[in-house]
Amino acid sequence: MREAFYGATRFDQFARRVGITDAVASARLKELTEAGIFTKVPYQEPGQRVRYEYLLTDMGRDLFPVVMSLMQWGNEHLQPDGPPLTVTDTSRNPIRVGVVTGERETLGPDDVEVRVTRRSS
Repeated sequence: MREAFYGATRFDQFARRVGITDAVASARLKELTEAGIFTKVPYQEPGQRVRYEYLLTDMGRDLFPVVMSLMQWGNEHLQPDGPPLTVTDTSRNPIRVGVVTGERETLGPDDVEVRVTRRSS
């Protein structure tokens, strides 16, 4: 997932960037496609056979804050020498992932209530 958010769309990009075998990359991409996270789209380079790109679906793009939250957590708690990557907006302002209200007030766990809206049968 992370690599898709970094711009990877082709099989070899996923396998090479993550450092996994072709068999593992194939299995993971198949699982993510079957789950609706990716869609396979054919492409063809001139003189080459048809291949496929793996593009994020709306469901996949909705995982962006989850992936960024995990990266932020890892940078803060698992990187004693500082984060290996810096995440910024396109103007190069640092970003943080958080839980916010409609007025963009940042909330912590003590500021949130969870209520049942539907009873299971």
